Amino acid sequence: MSLPMTEGEGSIEEIKEAMVQKHIPLLEEAGRQGVQILCLQEIFNTPYFCPGQDKAWYASAESVPGPTTERMAEYAKKYNMVIIVPVYERESAGFLYNTAAVIDADGTYLGKYRKNHIPHTSGFWEKFFFKPGNLGYPVFQTKYAKVGVYICYDRHFPDGARVLGLNGAEIVYNPSATVAGLSQYLWKLEQPAHAAANGYFMGCINRVGEEKPWNLGRFYGTSYFVDPRGQIIAQADEYKDELLVSEFDLDMIDEVRATWQFFRDRRPETYEKLVEL
Repeated sequence: MSLPMTEGEGSIEEIKEAMVQKHIPLLEEAGRQGVQILCLQEIFNTPYFCPGQDKAWYASAESVPGPTTERMAEYAKKYNMVIIVPVYERESAGFLYNTAAVIDADGTYLGKYRKNHIPHTSGFWEKFFFKPGNLGYPVFQTKYAKVGVYICYDRHFPDGARVLGLNGAEIVYNPSATVAGLSQYLWKLEQPAHAAANGYFMGCINRVGEEKPWNLGRFYGTSYFVDPRGQIIAQADEYKDELLVSEFDLDMIDEVRATWQFFRDRRPETYEKLVEL
């Protein structure tokens, strides 16, 4: 999804509301298509303000659960649809996180994941806005599948991706905000590798368009789904707003893991010295 209103064109609350309103037609379309699990992009209801260092954006953070998750829970319940809702979370004064809430198909809030790896480089000054996550790598038993979440920069680190697999994830969603450049090459390299190495599906979501006044570059979209063999099975456009829908056969997970025995053949005792570092 691209940005309909940005800094200087309205208040923070008006900007957030415009973004939610832009999402609603595609939320409704997902429901009409019978989508069972829907994931939105990283901090879906604001610009990706991290290329700047303006503390005014602290005011866009909210509690989780809170007003936005409650609003999305209405759509989850209406359409019997699990929704992963990435927002800017305020736990308390000075404790702000890049977070994704997981809402079950009956509208129940199941819990949240907080982005663990926080970049502070190349225009993404995220440590100015976010504390590192402190909730580990939870997996949520939803109505349709066991779901894990990794967020954007997390994807550069295989460790958490492996933990999500060990914790039982069948589908891992990675909501992102990433711009053209080196990461565009890595975008189609790392996440299929995670899926293949751990034998699960991934849903990889990226926003589109350019966002003023930061002008960091073009968010290149190209959201996609990848299966446990590491094969991309559906892909969205690089430039336009889009709802990407695909079907997953979860039986493939058993088939792939029985073939490769990823978890049986692990040798965690050989990693001990590395882990101690």
